Amino acid sequence: MSDPRRIEVKDASPDGAVSLYSKRERIQVKSISGRFQTIRNITILSTMGLYLILPWLRWDGQQAVLFDLPGRQFRIFGMTFWPQDFLFLSWSLIIAAFALFFFTVLAGRVYCGYVCPQTTWTRFFQWIEHWLEGDRHSRLKMDQAPWTASKILRRGSKHVLWLLLAFLTGLTFVGYFSPITDLSARILTFGWGGWELFWVGFFTVATYGNAGFMREQVCLYMCPYARFQSVMFDRNTLIVSYDEERGEPRGKGAKKKQTVADNPLGDCIDCGLCVQVCPTGIDIRDGLQYECITCAACIDACDDVMDHIDKPRGLIRYTTENALEHKPSSVIRPRLIGYGIALVLMGTLFMASLYGRVPLQVDVLRDRNQLYRTTSSGTIENIYRLVILNKSQDTERYELLLEGPEGLSMETRKQFTLQGGQTLNLPVTVSYDPYVVEVPSSTIWFTVRSLDDPDMEKRHESRFIAPGR
Repeated sequence: MSDPRRIEVKDASPDGAVSLYSKRERIQVKSISGRFQTIRNITILSTMGLYLILPWLRWDGQQAVLFDLPGRQFRIFGMTFWPQDFLFLSWSLIIAAFALFFFTVLAGRVYCGYVCPQTTWTRFFQWIEHWLEGDRHSRLKMDQAPWTASKILRRGSKHVLWLLLAFLTGLTFVGYFSPITDLSARILTFGWGGWELFWVGFFTVATYGNAGFMREQVCLYMCPYARFQSVMFDRNTLIVSYDEERGEPRGKGAKKKQTVADNPLGDCIDCGLCVQVCPTGIDIRDGLQYECITCAACIDACDDVMDHIDKPRGLIRYTTENALEHKPSSVIRPRLIGYGIALVLMGTLFMASLYGRVPLQVDVLRDRNQLYRTTSSGTIENIYRLVILNKSQDTERYELLLEGPEGLSMETRKQFTLQGGQTLNLPVTVSYDPYVVEVPSSTIWFTVRSLDDPDMEKRHESRFIAPGR
């Protein structure tokens, strides 16, 4: 079966000018069921469900997941992250990258086939299309049919549902950055702000175009992952492969003759189903191709055919290049183990840091104008400014303590209350009376402790400067 994306070279004019481009033919994917498609449907439904449900979850009376950019805070299930917590975002992105490397080395583009957003939304759009227009054969027939009332109704209904799903996608996305209950309530009153209207519209149009029309073009030409994945592949990576040794030479039909010119036929009956079910329209029998998203639809289609012609499954299967060539093959190998160890270590350190994170920040700034000052009464003073941030979502009561050499005293507010997200600039004077006690220049510590939770405290080191002898 020919590849619908293949470019045919044709004469474009009588003088022999050659056209190097051909119009793209839309790929109509045939629906298929099987063990891998069942797993794929579960992961796709889970991905879509998680995306749509998360903004609506509540935690302590607030939206559980909210990226409040104007307020410069991310709220995630009771934890509030501020710009000062950028390290956690960096860690999470690095861990996600290593997870991608790990699963790519293990099983190729399995991420693309099972949880990628482009795959997820395209799959939902295809389900709507299949529900209203039928399977592949019916859609191809409808493409060639004249515009009748039935065709207009079906096609129109499909695009309406596509737009509704795209709009829901855009609304949900903006709902991660603007409280979604308030955002949804303002739909009927046309109370959206300019940026809210722009981003909901942008993601509606982008989703409608990407999942409804571009589909595989995003995977083939826009996604960078398809281009750099080859550097992470090796001959022991699990990939979707056609067993050419078993399948060739091909013979047409299930009741084919067992030999052709005295040569035994392979198990492939050249039915073309592996091409018809492929979301990117490739023929897996041509070997490993960067367009393959490892969705295993061709495996389920081929296994079904093998069942019908009483042949063993696995003509198309997850395997490695070495295994196909009857060479020693091992999925568990040093490279994969290295990625796995790095992933586990980073994940463990990340969770430990997150668990031990104190939702309180204390910065101590010394007076830069002078190292110390002497008052009219002879007292030696150092001036500090404490910047205290309550990084939790709750109102907390705190106390300030000073640790240092005997004889030092602190003049400031010793107890104070901060609301969630509130910052306090607290001037502090640390002094001693040289007529009573001599205090040399030394290290001191400011401790801010919660009166509601004694385990919540921050200790910050600073320096007390005294006159030299």
